[in-house]
Amino acid sequence: MTSIFLLISRFFKWSFGFFDFAANFVNWILFFVATALFCYWCYVLISTLGGNKDKEYHSPTEGHFPYYDPKIYKKES
Repeated sequence: MTSIFLLISRFFKWSFGFFDFAANFVNWILFFVATALFCYWCYVLISTLGGNKDKEYHSPTEGHFPYYDPKIYKKES
C-alpha cells in the first residue's frame, strides 16, 4: 500500500513540475503576443494617425445625421 502512495506522490511531484514548465511556456507566449499587439497599436497611432493626418479626414456622414434634428424633436405647444 505504501508503494502505491509513493507512486502517486511521485506522479504528483512530476505533474507539478510539468505544470510549472507549461505555465512558464504559456506566459512567454502571451508576453510575445501582447508585445506584438502593442507594437502594432503604436504603429497604427504613429503612421496612420500621426503628423496631423486626422485634420485632413472628413466624415462622409458629417451633417447628414445630426444629433439634434429640429424637424424630429420639435416642441409641441
